[in-house]
Amino acid sequence: MEGKKILLVEDERNVADVIIQGLEEDGYVVVHATRYDEALPYLRQQTIDLVILDVLLPEMNGLDICKNIRSLGYTDLPILMVTALGSPENVVLGLDSGADDYLSKPFKLIELKARVRTLIRRKVEIAKQVQAVEKRLYTYKFIEIDDYKKIAYANGQELNLTSTEYRLLMLFIQSPQKVFERSELLDKVWGINFDIGSNVVDVYVNYLRKKIEKATPVKAIHTVIGMGYVLKIED
Repeated sequence: MEGKKILLVEDERNVADVIIQGLEEDGYVVVHATRYDEALPYLRQQTIDLVILDVLLPEMNGLDICKNIRSLGYTDLPILMVTALGSPENVVLGLDSGADDYLSKPFKLIELKARVRTLIRRKVEIAKQVQAVEKRLYTYKFIEIDDYKKIAYANGQELNLTSTEYRLLMLFIQSPQKVFERSELLDKVWGINFDIGSNVVDVYVNYLRKKIEKATPVKAIHTVIGMGYVLKIED
């Protein structure tokens, strides 16, 4: 977790000093604020990986600050709330305000560090999961493929594709404007790496082309005479 940036919002100087020293020993970068108006510029101007937020703060309490942070769109930013008000009711209030975890004062620094590591690790894992899902969405102009659901769309309309047509369109959309020779399409879509002396490629490209053109009059798949086929949509 070295290099991760933490925003600490804590008005008790002695408590803040202990937290800052302990976290910096573990390689974290800590920026410190004592009030909401001091914390806000850090959120807006820097990449913050986690917020440690005291509840009892001057001018605006931590519960309201937490709500404000969430309302500003920082929905996946981990927030660890710390306070001397450790009753179950206050824990519930903190979590309902948008906090991800709650630590009661006094606490041991080793416990704070463990909570910080867990929250940042969770954020990293969630980000990886989101990226993995996003990588399964492919778009080119008005054509879209959701490879997670195995559904293709043209102009917002679902295309009822066979498995072969789907693989063919997936190949095209991963390399739009690239001219694919028939031999390459045979290899990558059908798994045939030799000339079978058939017009199977032309037939299936025609099937796919007709299904797309039912959804839109704009031509998407073009024949390049003497070479092959290309997915190309003019603006």
